[in-house]
Amino acid sequence: MATLFTGIATTTITTITTARTSRRTAISRLRVSCVGWDPEGILGPPQTGHIAKLEFKRRLEKDSEAREAFEQHVREEKERRRALRQSRIVPDTPTEVIEYFLDTEAQEIEFEIARMRPLLNNEFFSHLQFELGQLRFGVSKTQDMEDRLIELEALQKALLEGTEAYDKMQVELITAKKSLTTILTSKDVKATLLEMVERNELNRSLLTLLDENISNAQKGDQKQAAAFMEKVRGAVLKYMTV
Repeated sequence: MATLFTGIATTTITTITTARTSRRTAISRLRVSCVGWDPEGILGPPQTGHIAKLEFKRRLEKDSEAREAFEQHVREEKERRRALRQSRIVPDTPTEVIEYFLDTEAQEIEFEIARMRPLLNNEFFSHLQFELGQLRFGVSKTQDMEDRLIELEALQKALLEGTEAYDKMQVELITAKKSLTTILTSKDVKATLLEMVERNELNRSLLTLLDENISNAQKGDQKQAAAFMEKVRGAVLKYMTV
């Protein structure tokens, strides 16, 4: 924060303020839901502008250079995010956790919530609420305090939504593992899927689990198993309602 430094240049203060504002805006715009939970960032940003996306897809299919450039960009972005994640030191105290999340890129919030879920406990949220109370009811408020209050309010909302979504996803994954076992051992996959549709057991968590198993089978050169699970995935996708 600018108030921690004395004699700091005006240009530097402006830079810090601008960065802080951008960070606050990114956090305040964050919305987390279990339906769109994607801590690894595999699915990319929320899907909007379907016509534009179809045009972009058609262009990639026709233009090999554009496709290669896009794939290269995806590889570079994945590597950048991987390196960033590995370079960050996970904090220990509630105060450090707050600053850690305030310095986290918006698209990395979900991943960090998943990685640091044990630290996002009652002690942490009590500490965050206590600091918010001090800022809200402080006698002499400065602009930095007002900025800090907005930051922490947005962060609190994002983390509460995020932890709720993560916990729900964990419960769904347990159910998905049982469902996948039932499907893979079924003598009549179609009938089993129809029964699961009635019980509302076909969901994104099941698809995610199938994708992981397909990927592992392919890496292990288990072509027959991978092919079978790909057919199962296609059937699940057909019957699934989101």
